[in-house]
Amino acid sequence: MISFENVSKKYQEGTSAVDSISFTVHQGEVFVLIGPSGSGKTTTLKMMNRLIPLTEGTIYIDGKKISDYNIHELRWNMGYVLQQIALFPHMTIEENIAIVPELKQWNKDKIHHRVTELLSMVGLDPDIYRMRKPSELSGGEQQRVGVIRALAADPDIILMDEPFSALDPISREKLQEDLIHLQKAIKKTIVFVTHDMNEAMKLADRICLMDHGKIIQLGTPQELIQHPKNEFVENFVGASANLDSAFHLEEVMSPIQDNRQCPTILVSATLDEVLARLAVQEELLVEKDGNMIGYVNRQMIIGHLSKHVRVGGKANV
Repeated sequence: MISFENVSKKYQEGTSAVDSISFTVHQGEVFVLIGPSGSGKTTTLKMMNRLIPLTEGTIYIDGKKISDYNIHELRWNMGYVLQQIALFPHMTIEENIAIVPELKQWNKDKIHHRVTELLSMVGLDPDIYRMRKPSELSGGEQQRVGVIRALAADPDIILMDEPFSALDPISREKLQEDLIHLQKAIKKTIVFVTHDMNEAMKLADRICLMDHGKIIQLGTPQELIQHPKNEFVENFVGASANLDSAFHLEEVMSPIQDNRQCPTILVSATLDEVLARLAVQEELLVEKDGNMIGYVNRQMIIGHLSKHVRVGGKANV
């Protein structure tokens, strides 16, 4: 979907923001770029839609060089969500959402239907919110509008640059949950920049950890926790052996509410055992004394892990 081949970004004074990186973002995945300040993660994101020109190497979208795309065509097919929500204050919510569809010359009925669909999708009643101005919305509501505005013209790719970092913890967690549920429905390719490892663990299919413009390790959340490449990764992720000793499957699982059919795992299983099984299964029934007492899936485990790690090399256990 998106491929980087030996891409670098160097500035005239000699600063190297990104240093010969190569990776591929797969269609339909949430790909998180993370790292300390100055690691090159935002520069990497902005090179995808040519907000920042690359210096060396090649970026491909669907096998085509981004330099071969018309700049408007390229950006129309990439929704963009910023930390600074940047809604136009003089325009209604419907007018804000309709900007790109109008540029693409959609008819009014199609735009009206799309606004209704998107507002409903994020729990904002269209009859109430479409005619409001941004100043009438809370920060969390404004950011929801920012997310669906990026989806308005149904782009294949969504770029998100620390979109929730300015929000209070409750709004931020709610929007993370919204994004997880939204992605299950829309299945877009999402590239998400964050400095928060907990957020990365919660959202990512794969995480690309950067430092000083280089990729230090790229893998699933489980891979970074279980197999950190070096001390920098281990310290940044904050994984420790205590995670497994503090793990109790019965505290992580959810009760069974239907007659779901899937493989089983014993309630006494270790974290490593559960991770190994969930690497090949979407979810598992939890067995205790011959009875099925609950189920667990990948998202539950990642959510559990995200509560127990933080930047700085210490586990919250």
